[in-house]
Amino acid sequence: QVQLVESGGGLVQPGGSLRLSCVVSGTTLDYYNIGWFRQAPGKEREGVSCISSSDGSTYYAESVKGRFTISRDNAKNTVYLQMNSLKPEDTAVYYCATVDTVVAGSMITGDYDWWGQGTQVTVSS
Repeated sequence: QVQLVESGGGLVQPGGSLRLSCVVSGTTLDYYNIGWFRQAPGKEREGVSCISSSDGSTYYAESVKGRFTISRDNAKNTVYLQMNSLKPEDTAVYYCATVDTVVAGSMITGDYDWWGQGTQVTVSS
């Protein structure tokens, strides 16, 4: 059974940084694609970034491009989301998700099969 556990959320001031972690069990990152998503209160869940299992290609939503970096450590079966220059509009619950086969760069929630429980990120002064 595939399980994902996120951590690293918290309260940070605008302009600050956080690094989220997503530990995957029940499979290996060699074969599964990982995506990061977020959901703000009253809004739909949206894709933030994803990383391909095949070649490590990375993709980002326009709203976070240049500020967020996704990476993976296959030995630890962990995917990270480094978030810099955080803005109040980045406040949301952040989720990681995985699927074995997906169109490269997809950040469509319906394309992913397994989800973590989420970690809260709050950007506020």
